[in-house]
Amino acid sequence: MEMEFKSVSELYQRVLPALRTKKHELHKNGYTYLKEEDIWNYLKETKWSKSVDLFLADMVEDILNTKNQEFDRYFKEKLKDKERVKYFTDLEII
Repeated sequence: MEMEFKSVSELYQRVLPALRTKKHELHKNGYTYLKEEDIWNYLKETKWSKSVDLFLADMVEDILNTKNQEFDRYFKEKLKDKERVKYFTDLEII
C-alpha cells in the first residue's frame, strides 16, 4: 500500500508516535534534553535528505534504530552554532 502525504507537516504527524518512542528511550538513557524535533531534524538533514522515494517504514526504522549517540552529537553541534546571550535583567546587586 503506497501512501502519499500532502505536506511535510502531515508526514511528521504520521511518524510522531515513533519519534515519541525514541524520545522516551533517549530520556531513559540520560539524554533528557533531546526532543522529537531534534530526532526529526537530525534524520531530515542527514539521512533523509539524500533519499529518493523513501517509504514510511524506512523512516520509522531510521527513527527507532539510529544510535542515541548520533542524536546527541548532532544536538551538541547545533548548540555550538547558537549565539549565546548574557541576560542582565531582573538581577539585583547588593
